[in-house]
Amino acid sequence: MSCASRRHNPERGVIRVRTLSETLPPPQTQLPQFRIAVPPPDLSRWSAGNCGIAGVHHFEATLPGPHVALTALMHGNEYSGAHVLADLLTRNIRPHRGRLSLIFLNLAAFARFDPQKPTLSRFVEEDMNRLWCADLVHSSHTSVEMERVREIIPIMETVDALLDLHSMLWPSPPAYLCGLTEKSHALACTLSAAHPKPPLVVQDGGHEDGPRLIDYERFASNRTGATACLLEAGQHWRPESVTTAHIATQLFLGQMGLLSPQPLCATPAGPARCAVVTHTVLAHSSRFVFTRAFRSGDVVKKAGSLVAFDGQDEIRTPYSNCLLVLPNLRPMRGHTAVRLARLVDSA
Repeated sequence: MSCASRRHNPERGVIRVRTLSETLPPPQTQLPQFRIAVPPPDLSRWSAGNCGIAGVHHFEATLPGPHVALTALMHGNEYSGAHVLADLLTRNIRPHRGRLSLIFLNLAAFARFDPQKPTLSRFVEEDMNRLWCADLVHSSHTSVEMERVREIIPIMETVDALLDLHSMLWPSPPAYLCGLTEKSHALACTLSAAHPKPPLVVQDGGHEDGPRLIDYERFASNRTGATACLLEAGQHWRPESVTTAHIATQLFLGQMGLLSPQPLCATPAGPARCAVVTHTVLAHSSRFVFTRAFRSGDVVKKAGSLVAFDGQDEIRTPYSNCLLVLPNLRPMRGHTAVRLARLVDSA
């Protein structure tokens, strides 16, 4: 699969309208003063790893079973998942069967985290979660993040199930993201439905500017049984995000049979709410602004509703009951501003 392959629908003209509107766009959303309610974890005990690769801890049981991986710190300022992995290591958690890999991904970016400038340590040179492609791995392209991906890829080639722990800059409810295969959708729905309050499950084909870890061919191809999904646990530095990541991790390891399942509630809350991304809206200008401060999971009821301006373009919803996924209230030009999704029945 080439890095140029794109498995989701691009923008269509129906949502972007060039206009000389008499309606002035609102002012661009200012970055708030984020409160760091959860400090970064101390990873000094764990940064060396235990298998010859920095930040990678690998454990094997005597009984056969799947190779399961938990990853955190894809981005240096998203450390709620790192708290969870550090807790598993501190508690000396070991798999009952199979193999377990706990991986702190972008330690170089994490080392740069500054609570006074918390948004500046997402990466060192480039977004690590746009580099998971065999063509790139074998190319001459280099950066801090690219070299780290090359270290981690051999591990991913043997992983059977992956949960990638993330969080969000803008406050929004938790969500599971998965690729377009049925296997990844089934994994995300199973995990979501077991939560006391099931997070939204969103299926999409990734980003225009490069494949995520969950889009890596081993997980995204129907030719393998390996599967992966991504958890957006909540706002980066809130304690609830750490709690959500803890719950998801416990459910994932129990579902995979590596730990004894521990139900979190006597009665399941119900099936997951599911959506499929139909459009990915990119910021074509540096003047992209939403009509209001949308949150991920907001539903716009009427087709054709104005939700954003992008320079001279209006961005309108393509259908009724359009769900907004992870709106970036301050997108850079060329980056994803929001994904538009259609609600569907859960599996």
